[in-house]
Formats: sequence, structure tokens, C-alpha cells
Amino acid sequence: MERSKILVLDFGSQYAHLIAKRLRMMGFYSEIALPSVSEKSLQNVKGIIMSGGPSSVYADNVPEFNEKLLDLDIPVLGLCYGHQLMAKCYGGNVGKANIGEFGIAHLEQTAAGKESPLFKGVSSSTQVWMSHQDAVLVPGAGFEVIGATKDCPYAALQNSAKKRYSLQCHCEVKDTPEGNKIFANFAAICGMEKNWDEDTVLNHILEEIKTQAKDKNILLFLSGGVDSTVAFALLNKALGQDRVLGLHIDNGFMRKNESAKVEKAYHAHGFTNFIVEDASESFLAAVRGMTDPQKKRMAIGENFIKVRDEVVARQHLDESKWMLAQGTLYPDIIESGGTKNSKTIKTHHNRVDGIQKLIEKGLIIEPLRDLYKDEVRSIGKKIGLSDDLVMRHPFPGPGLSINVLCSDGILSDQDKADMAAAEKELNSVKLGMFCENCSQSLERSVLPVRSVGVQGDFRTYRFPSVLAFKKEDGGFYHLPKKWEKLEEASSAITNSSDYINRCIIKLWQNPSVKDSDLVLQKGYCDKARLDQTREADDIMLSKLHESGWYDKIFQHLTINIPYASSAERCSIVLRPVCSEDVMTARFAQLPQDILKDVVADIAKLDFVDAIFFDLTNKPPATFGWE
Repeated sequence: MERSKILVLDFGSQYAHLIAKRLRMMGFYSEIALPSVSEKSLQNVKGIIMSGGPSSVYADNVPEFNEKLLDLDIPVLGLCYGHQLMAKCYGGNVGKANIGEFGIAHLEQTAAGKESPLFKGVSSSTQVWMSHQDAVLVPGAGFEVIGATKDCPYAALQNSAKKRYSLQCHCEVKDTPEGNKIFANFAAICGMEKNWDEDTVLNHILEEIKTQAKDKNILLFLSGGVDSTVAFALLNKALGQDRVLGLHIDNGFMRKNESAKVEKAYHAHGFTNFIVEDASESFLAAVRGMTDPQKKRMAIGENFIKVRDEVVARQHLDESKWMLAQGTLYPDIIESGGTKNSKTIKTHHNRVDGIQKLIEKGLIIEPLRDLYKDEVRSIGKKIGLSDDLVMRHPFPGPGLSINVLCSDGILSDQDKADMAAAEKELNSVKLGMFCENCSQSLERSVLPVRSVGVQGDFRTYRFPSVLAFKKEDGGFYHLPKKWEKLEEASSAITNSSDYINRCIIKLWQNPSVKDSDLVLQKGYCDKARLDQTREADDIMLSKLHESGWYDKIFQHLTINIPYASSAERCSIVLRPVCSEDVMTARFAQLPQDILKDVVADIAKLDFVDAIFFDLTNKPPATFGWE
């Protein structure tokens, strides 16, 4: 008999699948469908959730929505875009918000909200995560306000008679701490009983591998990261080591001594069915002279296929008997624009044209494609993988190549105009006191590089803003003690800017280098700059391990930017983040003594001109800078 379910309508949000994942983790089976799905095709659907999405409900070419779904006698919950669409469908008005909200806000319940079944057991003032530029300006007919934030008066609405509820916030992300309570309340309104668990998920994955593989063997790209490692273990469990071959490619973009460590860890776990291929020269050649981040990612992805084909030929593998497997997660697909209504945030190496063609031919297996990082780790532990394999920081296939920003050293006229606009925006933002006297010494500036961000489900390439406090001895800069004040400043800057999507703080500058000496340099993704990145990155990771902080954060990225006094030198940005599911994140608020030790050690490297720390959450910034 088919299970009862809650149906999630995917309007292209990065978070649509996360809604379904949250419900499943809570024990409620859920599925995703297009918003155009026929109401006649629904079976055993107890409730509907309308996801967020990158479009404006009043724009042209919005996702097709079957409004007859709202005529069904089942509860419906709208989130973000779904909140706005529900208002529009019931005669309300949606438009550009006076102030967009990106990141943390606080939802205050109204008197009606305190009586709403949606908010049963939820604090009357609760933290929520926002990511929107549009807003409901006039609620739909029959709807009442049950919650508001400082900048969003209609943040939560309900029509209790019709069992219609809508929220501007994202309940599905970790940074809405009481989001699960809201989902549990909605499930109760729907009359859903718990009918899903981890064992069911694992068994489903193993059976699907067997069904897809049939009688073929599997070749898997092994980066050494969590995703490919768990995928490798699952393939081995489902098919046996004789039918699976892992291929670890040293692409020249690995962290310091990474490939040797990966090989040792796999052998220690008992994996014998993998080989290591040094293809660093091939990959360095593939990205030589490139500055466009998307083209660089695509070149790396295509080169993986080229190297795979070379290995297959050298190993004399009969291609008619082999399929390719990848450790692709659902966020990879979403950020690559891989669902009908989603927009491209970045092109993942596992979604380039060569891979897509293999997918279309049914020659790719992706056992983790419906999962998120925390689910993958949980599955990995369940099948017996050790913490040193499962809890390693994520390391994507392109590796450090996407941490090395590239430039021809020339700012276009458009760049110069946009930078001037960014500087004007930055200087107009009112910032509160950070600490006694330090706000008076605050200097603001904009870096002459663009970094990728995600705002309202769209990709942005905008400038990072820089905060610099009082200079101290040895080129070090004062670091205010209260991280929350810096976080507030970062949010204030990015929320009110059209040309800025990050905020970083300067921690050190070479004392022999004047501010005017630091300019955009010509710099590409070559071995010299990768080696620079490896050295700085190793200092940070070693300190995180030594201090016990490695396991407390989700991931650290060391960014190398061509902003220096000469082309042979660079600036370093430290980017440690805390996240549960990759879709949202907060910058890691490290103990300042640890951070100062790291900065002091990196400052000793003879190629570093400046060191920064990234204060930006996701959204509005992605984890990496490319």
C-alpha cells in the first residue's frame, strides 16, 4: 500500500528538497513534485508545502502553478515564494520590499499567532532565517497576520477556516531553530503519522544501486571527501568489492599531502579496490590562463572525463560492462540549476556536459543524489565508516582550484563603476558600536575582486566589503571581542547593498607594504599560487586539529586572492563556516586566541601581503568565493 505523504511543490528554491528532507528526518514521508502537477494525480497526499523560489510572483515566465491544488480539502503551507504566491492567489498584493532580509531575523507572534495551531509550542519571539527581496504588501482575502519581523509586517499569515498557512521565513534551515516544531505542527494539522526512518532510506539506496547497476561494474571518482567515500562504501556493500573500482585522481588541486593521506585512510579501513592516478599536469593545463570561475569549473569537470577515459583504456576495462558513479548530493544538482525551476548558482564539476550526456544514456549512478551532507554522514556511520572518514571537512572535486581567484589584473570600466557604487553603499550604512573607541578608528573599503553569492535563490557576483580597525604592532589590526556585533555589521552591509555580497575584516597587513601598494594583480590557477594556498591552509587546519575546533566547524576554506604588492604575492582570506546541510551557514566564531595564532603564523609566510577573515553567512554569500 502506498504511504501517506506530504507533497512539496518545488518552485526552484535551493531549499525545496531540504523541506522534504526535514520532514523525512522527523519521520514523515514526503515527496517533491512540480507545482504544475495535476490535482487528479495525487494519491495519499495529506498536505502540501509550497517552497521558495528565485522568481518574483508578479514577473513573467514564473513557474507554472496549478491553482486547482488550492481547491483541495487538505492543508497547505507556503514558504517564502510560496507565502507570496498564496497571498497573490487569494487576491492579495506582492511587491518589492522596502528592505530585503537575508539571514537571521526574529519573528514576533501576534495575538492571533499565539492561538494558531501552526505555532503550538513555538516561542512567541523566535529566530528565523530570511532570504527575500519581495514581500506580501496586502494579505489575501480571509487571511490574518500571525507573525511579523522588524522589516516584514506580514511575515506569517493564516486562513484557519481553509487550513491555509504561509511564512516568509525558511523553516527548513538550521538557523530557524524552531522550524521543526512548525513542521511537526503542520504535520499534525494534516493528520500525518510517522512512517519513515533511516533504515528505510538505507535499504532503498542499496536496492536502487542493485537495480540501476544490473550486471555492470562500477567505476567511482574518489576525491577522498565525505560524499565520494560514503558512496564508495555503499556501492561496495550493495555489489561487493569485486564489482566496484575507486579512482582517486590527484588533480593538483589537493590540500597539502592530501592524496597520500586519502590512500592511507582507505587502506586502513580495508578498501583494496581503488587506484590513485596523478593527473596534476593534465588539470593544470586544462585551466591555464583562465579567469572566469564558471569556465574553470567546467574545464575541470570535462577533464575528469578525459582522465577517466585514459584510465579505462590503460586498465583495459570493457566499457560495455562498466558504469560511472559519483558522490553527487542534492545541493550540487540544485546549485547547478538541475531542477526545472531552479537557477544556476555555480556549475558543479559533476554536472558538466560530458557528465550530462552519460546521465542521459543511463550510465551514471549517484546513490546520494537525494541526500544532504548531514544525512550522508549519518548513513556513513550506520554502515560502519570511521569518524576520520565520515567527519572530514568537505573537499569538492575541483579542490583548491576554486579557492584561487584569478584575474588578468585589469578592472573593466564596468568593474570600476560598480566598485564606486559599492563604496558609496558601504559608506552609507549605519553601523553600531563594536567596542569602546574602536568604532571611531573603523575604516571601510571594497576589494577589487568579485565573489559568488546567493541572494533570493539567484547567483550574484559582487564585491566584498572590508572593515579594518585600529592598527597595532607588527602589522596586526584590532579585532573586536564580540563576534555578534561583527555579524550584525556584516548583515547590515549586505542587506542594504546591491553591489556587495560579503563582508570581511582585515586582520593583518605586511608592515612594509602601504595601502596604496595593494592592487589587483595578474594571477591564475597555477602551481605556484596553489602551493601558496596549500601552505596557508595547512597552518589553519593544523591549528583547528590541535585546538579541537576541527570537529566543531563544518568546513574551512583558505582563499587566495590576487590583491597584493606584486604578482608573485597574494592576500589570504580565512573562511571557516558552521553548517548542517550546506544550504545555509554561519561564519565560525572561533576563539580569538586561536585565530590570532593562525594569523601570526600565516604572516610569517614570505608571499603574504594581507590576511582577512570572512564574516559573511550563507546567504548572502556561498561558502567559497568562486
